[in-house]
Amino acid sequence: MFSEITKRNLALLTDFYELLMMEGYFSWSKKERKDELLVTFDVFYRNNPFGNGFAVFCGLNEIIDYLENLKFNDDDIEYLKKYNIFNEEFLNYLKNFKWTGSVYAFEEGSIINKKEPVIKIVAPISQAQLIESAMLCAFNHETLIATKAYRICEAAKPYGVMEFGLRRAMSFDAAIYGAKAACIAGCIGTSNVLTAKMFDLPALGTMAHSWIMSFDDELTAFKEFALKYPDMAILLVDTYDTLKSGIPNAIKTFDYMKEKGIKSKKFGIRLDSGDLAYLSKVARKMLDEAGYKEAVICASNDLDENLIMSLNMQGAQIGLYGVGTKLITGNGATLGGVYKLSSVYDEKTKEYKPKLKISSNVEKVTNPGNKEVYRVYDENDKLFADLIAFSDEEFDEKKELILFDPVNTWKKRVMIPGQYKIKKMLKPIFVDGKLVYERKTVAESKRYFENELSTLYDDNKRLTNPKEIYVDLSQKLYDKKIELLSIYN
Repeated sequence: MFSEITKRNLALLTDFYELLMMEGYFSWSKKERKDELLVTFDVFYRNNPFGNGFAVFCGLNEIIDYLENLKFNDDDIEYLKKYNIFNEEFLNYLKNFKWTGSVYAFEEGSIINKKEPVIKIVAPISQAQLIESAMLCAFNHETLIATKAYRICEAAKPYGVMEFGLRRAMSFDAAIYGAKAACIAGCIGTSNVLTAKMFDLPALGTMAHSWIMSFDDELTAFKEFALKYPDMAILLVDTYDTLKSGIPNAIKTFDYMKEKGIKSKKFGIRLDSGDLAYLSKVARKMLDEAGYKEAVICASNDLDENLIMSLNMQGAQIGLYGVGTKLITGNGATLGGVYKLSSVYDEKTKEYKPKLKISSNVEKVTNPGNKEVYRVYDENDKLFADLIAFSDEEFDEKKELILFDPVNTWKKRVMIPGQYKIKKMLKPIFVDGKLVYERKTVAESKRYFENELSTLYDDNKRLTNPKEIYVDLSQKLYDKKIELLSIYN
């Protein structure tokens, strides 16, 4: 499941200011003869990407690999010395660096919502500062691609989507982990063979235009391909003329296979250019009339959820999609996930002191404190709301639960005992530096996501103007936030 690519030295995969802050905290602690501050940081995002009603969390396994292998080698230390900024004591500390913090997170494949802590870090402040950039890199990229893949696969239902993004991805890693995230969120497989090998996924593909062009004629190219790969004889029909040459030659090839007694588990055609709706309808009629109703029509060519929905509205006869560029790149969107300090441990009171970031931009005001996220299901076992609370708060399903909108506080819902269920969402991943979580395979994460999806109402799953899932604050957390806002203002 995991390859050597996950064991790279990524200690310097951080922004330079993280190292400056890290040494600053380290030096300040030494100067004050104190242990480093123990703090909590939250990873969350502010707005749902693509206008979706939620996001799909991915990247947890890569975060685990990063933290498990986080160490500075001699070459890293020598490189940092060149800046003549970092003192010798700090560099010696880095030589023996070991992650000792704790991490709590949603399961990979979880449905997540804006402003809730999807990952919580509890660690000495210099360690927590160091990992910010790498954590956000994994979270932002994979969650964005997974959410885009969900939308594309939802639009394509009941037909499958193949991830075809390798050649258009922004880098090797973006191709590998983007394909992985896409398969968790619904794609049936990937063209990326390394990803397929690493994560035990189906490697999928059809044929190249160059194959057809390398033969003297299209029909010979089709026949040779079908003879070589009878169980995946999806023929690319748009090299020369789709209707006059490609589809007729595909039908002749299927006739040839029948005459030779060659049976195929899957055969059909692929359209990669032109008016896909029109061509697919004509192709379907031609294939059916030739006696090949079971032949699949696959389509590719810069597709996304919007184009697929449009094709469906036009009555396109497409039974399989290959989607690349607009999936693997996120089509220009970003998740915008952030990493914010939320509390500092007070040695005197033995409690976490809540910290709040204030901004003139309301969206950027954070939720303070060491927190937990509770998922609340209604009487239909459907996801009703996520409740953010302090980590020491407990909620009893045998008691009445009052939920309210943290902005429009008069909007309330009273959850009656016996008519709701509640569960904690932040699972322990690392505790005091030790990995305590069993990694999930991509197949397991995919099943987890499918189960999560089944808990949503249809209006939450709409691709246009969806109803967003409620994210509420406990009364105790809400009161503390208002208190801190009043103090700072």
